[in-house]
Amino acid sequence: MKALILVGGFGTRLRPLTLSVPKPLVEFANKPMILHQIEALKEIGVTEVVLAINYQPEVMLNFLKEFEAKLGIKITCSQETEPLGTAGPLALARDKLIDDSGEPFFVLNSDVISEYPLKEMIEFHKAHRGEASIMVTKVDEPSKYGVVVMEESTGKVERFVEKPKIFVGNKINAGIYLLNPSVLNRIELRPTSIEKEVFPKIAADKQLYAMILPGFWMDIGQPRDYITGLRLYLDSLRKKSSSRLANGPHVVGNVLVDETAKIGDGCLIGPDVAIGPGCVVESGVRLSRCTVMRGVRIKKHACISSSIIGWHSTVGQWARVENMTILGEDVHVCDEIYSNGGVVLPHKEIKSSILKPEIVM
Repeated sequence: MKALILVGGFGTRLRPLTLSVPKPLVEFANKPMILHQIEALKEIGVTEVVLAINYQPEVMLNFLKEFEAKLGIKITCSQETEPLGTAGPLALARDKLIDDSGEPFFVLNSDVISEYPLKEMIEFHKAHRGEASIMVTKVDEPSKYGVVVMEESTGKVERFVEKPKIFVGNKINAGIYLLNPSVLNRIELRPTSIEKEVFPKIAADKQLYAMILPGFWMDIGQPRDYITGLRLYLDSLRKKSSSRLANGPHVVGNVLVDETAKIGDGCLIGPDVAIGPGCVVESGVRLSRCTVMRGVRIKKHACISSSIIGWHSTVGQWARVENMTILGEDVHVCDEIYSNGGVVLPHKEIKSSILKPEIVM
């Protein structure tokens, strides 16, 4: 079985982190985003993953070569010379996706994090015998999204309503699809949207079915949602394999700490924190709702909340970093500095406080 992951473009919403690596390689819960998906696909028997990409394919492929061997799964790239939207990349990768088996293939949006109930999706797809299955998730504010209107009993999709003004339903496209090869005949090789152009036509032919996603879902393509996604992911981890979470007198709630990280005395860490490999957290540090990436040093009595600290950065003694501060790679925050929502580009030293959310070049 095969799968295509829509990797796409520059990851501008997650800058400054994506100035250092392509977005799918940015770590989420101590593992590159895309690896969460590739591992889930491997687990249900996918043998080949095609990455639809238009930015830095060499970086991606070099990085994933190591995992190809480790996971025993073939990873190839289909490179766009121009952005092709969400459907065009399927037409471009047609020859990679079609084989003699006639089996359906998965398509995943690379920003989506969930429990990936892919096995259940295969069973759902076989049972309804339609041409395409999409995963949908329930949201509290459907007016911000494209809503999927479906028959509750069978899952048959009736229509799509983009950002509805009146309530038509609360289920939105979750960015995980299982498609028969025949769907490729509906897609032209041009910039085109699978959500707005392809799926509505399949639905009109009564061949599109939606499965409600059990468990959590988040599009983690921007910082605020990344932080929320981490909370949901760690919650799910607590239920599934809590032995992977840290415990001890210094831990509050769900915390993930790499085994090579060092944590000093008198710290208070959590809830909803991920600490990457090789990090050093000195004594008396307070961390909550944040991600601390590989090789970071946090000095004594610093306090970090609702922020992302990029690779190999340092946060000085008694510094306070909060309110969606994002530090790019190799940023050095001096002692006793305050950052309120600063977005700091890589290789900077911060010597004066950032009092209101701003970008620091």
